[in-house]
Amino acid sequence: MAGTREIADDQEAATAAAPVWPAIAIARASKGSLVDKIVTTLTDLISGKELRIGTRMPSVRQFAKCNGISTFTVVEAYDRLVTLGLLSSRRGSGYFVARQDVPSLAAPAIATGPAAVDALTPELYSGVSDALPVGAGWLPPEWYGEDTILDAVRHAMRIPANRLRGYGHPLGFPALRQHLAATLADELFPVEPDQVLLTHGATHAFDLVLRTLTRPGDTVFVEDPGYSNLLSLIRHHGCNVVGIPRGDKGLDLDALAAAAQRTQPRLMFVNTVLQNPLGTSLSPAQAHRLLGMAEQFDFWLVEDDIYRELAGRGEASLAAMDGLRRVIRVGSFSKTLSPVLRVGSICASASLVPELVRVKMLTGLTTSEINERAVFHAVTARPYRKMVEKLIAQLDAGRERSIEALAEAGLTPVARPRGGMFVSAGWDAAPTADFNGRAIADRALKAGILLAPDEFFLQQPGSTVWFRFNAAYAHEPALRTFLQSVRAEHGR
Repeated sequence: MAGTREIADDQEAATAAAPVWPAIAIARASKGSLVDKIVTTLTDLISGKELRIGTRMPSVRQFAKCNGISTFTVVEAYDRLVTLGLLSSRRGSGYFVARQDVPSLAAPAIATGPAAVDALTPELYSGVSDALPVGAGWLPPEWYGEDTILDAVRHAMRIPANRLRGYGHPLGFPALRQHLAATLADELFPVEPDQVLLTHGATHAFDLVLRTLTRPGDTVFVEDPGYSNLLSLIRHHGCNVVGIPRGDKGLDLDALAAAAQRTQPRLMFVNTVLQNPLGTSLSPAQAHRLLGMAEQFDFWLVEDDIYRELAGRGEASLAAMDGLRRVIRVGSFSKTLSPVLRVGSICASASLVPELVRVKMLTGLTTSEINERAVFHAVTARPYRKMVEKLIAQLDAGRERSIEALAEAGLTPVARPRGGMFVSAGWDAAPTADFNGRAIADRALKAGILLAPDEFFLQQPGSTVWFRFNAAYAHEPALRTFLQSVRAEHGR
């Protein structure tokens, strides 16, 4: 979508020939963001045929000046209208009205997948529920090393006064980027600090990649099952999602080749190590073959590498094998420190980083330097490495206890995890109207247990009923009792 966000510099040559635009009547007093109001106002003008197909819109600077708003606001509004297909962008010429039939913004009814479990989504991510977080993606606070994290936060709050004047470095806190670059160079692959871009967590990183590299209608590959929030995010950008089966032995690369031949994907998101939700890792042979397919069919690989620190050394790394030519690596500290800190990272080629930075600044300016300072102090503190080693040991023990406890309720693993936080397991029985992941998860929530059903990770209905279990909580007696009651009731 880079072409849809050209700032007014590329339009100035065309501005002189454009009509003089008066201020547009934006309902500023109504609720909602200014961007939303601009999009609504222009949509109404276009659908009402006051702005006809082919009409050249004012340049970003011209629109901003006439309406007394920032150019960043105008860019985001125009970007959304391009996503809707109402405007088109021509480099050096500007923005033009492209259609007048306004597309429906209502989400289609989907029987399965993330939309089917929206009611559970806030519970799975917020951490404010009192329910036992068996399906959640975070660990107990005491597992993270509370003293180290709290000390790092206190240290970060003592930020120098002169750092309170601006927004911070566009790439992110320099000391943390330098540390990341040095760590990656020592453990995986050489990378310069200026090739590291800090983000508000991994999901923000995915969003920046999608905004930068895709346009509506592009095809994006994901793993199936895979990270549920990513599926919704890709669809939000107007891209077509194609799931590539992943199981106990990794990716179905034959299916990937057939799908790539048929759909010509723009990029693919993949968990090389300790995949969410299965906990499996790609073998070096599979990783090499995947890189070859990316080269053959000319698509980007976005390596979701947020579980790397929980894995043993020697696991395959797409970024290391590729040298960041075709691979974009996404990292995060939410699994080894705390998801509250919201610090992630993108490592990419030197040629791609400037565009990622531009999109980051357009859509949200810089990231929180205080959070980044806290992460820097935590990961450079002496106890950090021992804290991670202890965390891995606790997870290893928790997974084994969880698999044993789940087996007592008749559940078997969908895949044998190599490590990490999750065990996905279920009953080898076909879902029915009253025996399915969603129905059981709803019932569990009423009993004070938060489950993550298979529908949350799959694009199509599954042939069995299974859940993703957090290894820190899946052996709890309350869960075991609940699952055994479900088993007894349905004869599983």
